[in-house]
Amino acid sequence: MLIGYARVSTDDQNLDLQRDALRLAGCEKVYEDRMSGAKAARPGLTMALEVARAGDVLTVWRLDRLGRSLHDLILLGRRLDEMGVGLMSVQEKIDTSSSGGRLVFHMFGALAEFERNLVRERTRAGLNAARARGRKGGRPKVLEPAKRRLAVQLYAEKKHTIVEICRLMGISKPTLYNYVAEAGA
Repeated sequence: MLIGYARVSTDDQNLDLQRDALRLAGCEKVYEDRMSGAKAARPGLTMALEVARAGDVLTVWRLDRLGRSLHDLILLGRRLDEMGVGLMSVQEKIDTSSSGGRLVFHMFGALAEFERNLVRERTRAGLNAARARGRKGGRPKVLEPAKRRLAVQLYAEKKHTIVEICRLMGISKPTLYNYVAEAGA
């Protein structure tokens, strides 16, 4: 059975094009979401996956309707493969229920993994180069060291409330607690 899934990112976008293409492809049921693909919880996709059984094919108009990134798409493809469910994209003409479609999909996966590894290597090299020049990562401290010590001292004296100390120093409660934890360590 072909199970359709359609998604648009915002309420003002229209699902008609996707619905028509999925029905034309032979989908008996189409599950829909009106939300960003970045959202992990997509009720329509969840329902489509719950309904899907071994031998079924999850069908989408385009692959980008299914996942925001190639990595997410590959993970979902693996999950479908484990379930014995195929994946078909109408526009890209990919169908993982055929050996050629699986080959193309696995090539996408290999390319995505290669890209992730390159990004990871470049990031590591950049961080190492920055450290070699004496740069530390992270957000800069709001207060200079003397003012941080004063904030911790005011906290330790317990003469002022947390809110008063934060207002006086111009910092948030979590920042104050971080400074106190640093001083204690």
